[in-house]
Amino acid sequence: MRILRRNDQAHAASPWPEGPIGEAEREALAGARPVSFWVDGLPAREPQPPLRGEASCDLCVIGGGFTGLWAAIHAKTEDPGRDVVLLEAETAGFGASGRNGGFVDGSLTHGIGNGLARFAEEMPLLERLGRENLAGLTADLERFGVECDFEPNGELTTSVTPHEDEWLEEHAEQLREFGHEVEVFDAAAMRAEVRSPLLRGGVWDRDAALVDPARLAVGLLDAALSLGVRVHERTAVTALRREGEGIGVAAAAGSVRARRVLLATNAFRPLVGSIRHRIVPVYDYVLVTEPLSAAQLEEIGWRRRQGLADHGNQFHYYRLTADNRILFGGFDAVYRFGGPVKPELDRHPPTFGRLAQHLYALFPGLRGLPFSHAWGGAIDTCSRFSVFFGTAHRGRVAYAVGYTGLGVAATRFGARVALDLLDGRQTEATETRYVRSKPVPFPPEPLRSAVVQFTRNRLAAADRNGGERGIWLRTLDRLGLGFDS
Repeated sequence: MRILRRNDQAHAASPWPEGPIGEAEREALAGARPVSFWVDGLPAREPQPPLRGEASCDLCVIGGGFTGLWAAIHAKTEDPGRDVVLLEAETAGFGASGRNGGFVDGSLTHGIGNGLARFAEEMPLLERLGRENLAGLTADLERFGVECDFEPNGELTTSVTPHEDEWLEEHAEQLREFGHEVEVFDAAAMRAEVRSPLLRGGVWDRDAALVDPARLAVGLLDAALSLGVRVHERTAVTALRREGEGIGVAAAAGSVRARRVLLATNAFRPLVGSIRHRIVPVYDYVLVTEPLSAAQLEEIGWRRRQGLADHGNQFHYYRLTADNRILFGGFDAVYRFGGPVKPELDRHPPTFGRLAQHLYALFPGLRGLPFSHAWGGAIDTCSRFSVFFGTAHRGRVAYAVGYTGLGVAATRFGARVALDLLDGRQTEATETRYVRSKPVPFPPEPLRSAVVQFTRNRLAAADRNGGERGIWLRTLDRLGLGFDS
């Protein structure tokens, strides 16, 4: 989230190519597998059996991504006697949890800038809670023996235009103010760190890491099973209903009667009305290259293997995998009328071509390097760009949704808070406005599509015009709704 709004006098155009996709890009994408690189690399395993017949439990968790898995683990570690059932429509990590870039950021607010714009008075507390959550995640990975290629290499935010240079300076100041370990690179230092003709400078925040997200999801599944959680994969939940003092959970071939229910459904169809108008599914797309040779690695540098992201409104994120491929995603954020989420939308050739074009502009020496994987998936976007919480059915159901693409670490915190809300526990977190407030809902269609598409158009225009935000974006800023891709 880019909340820093100061205008720059140098109106440099965006350096990213905008022309037609060339033959080199088309050939490089020709053999790309249309599945997540992370999921494709998992060892084969037999899914947990689907739910058949009737069951009962103390807590039913719906959703087997990061939030649901962390919730099940938290619930059993704090009370081993609690009977926990987890239901997943596909397999654990199927959705955003197994398709993201694997950036582990300690922020709970989608960055300090976004947090200051919305929860300024609570930011010291939220930043501390975020650091504690990241430390807890790291400890839990060791405790449960989760092997997920965890690399505490930090995140390097870069500039590619003059106005982004100024944003980086403010970004570094904010990070230092909240106790982050930061290193700032000027143009020469940046290109010594990662050799690209487009990179003008950077801010390296050491308080971040990288993981293989699909292996993380499977590791958390194994941890949950080891604690006694009953997991049913291939079990789509169709409805919730009140049943006396509990909640009935209906699925295709069975049902669960639970004392409490925790929803962790991300961008998929919400099961309670209070979520439906506050979430829109926005599609993000990603490429992964074939492994780089030793000579190619030497050419681009990147020896300290940070996760990188540029600082535009429409931004890219990129990193090296364990076997030295480049993962490259972002820039486009595609919303479709009505917000459908379905498998055929996981491929979007125009965006794949644009990402390939941009990667070759970033690293010209890699032009023609083939891509092994090209995929996409829906992100649960909300208007405040960070997780929000709520309860339904007289407090018997709680949810944590809306991570907007920054949930690999924040999901652990979100699961903890949702459990506290279910159990009626008051904590530092549950007393905050951050937890108690909700994002502004999105308007209904057709206005929703018109607003989203026009805003994306204006954000792209701002990137082309030295970061200068027009009347529409400034209005959204004043309303607390300013956002980027």
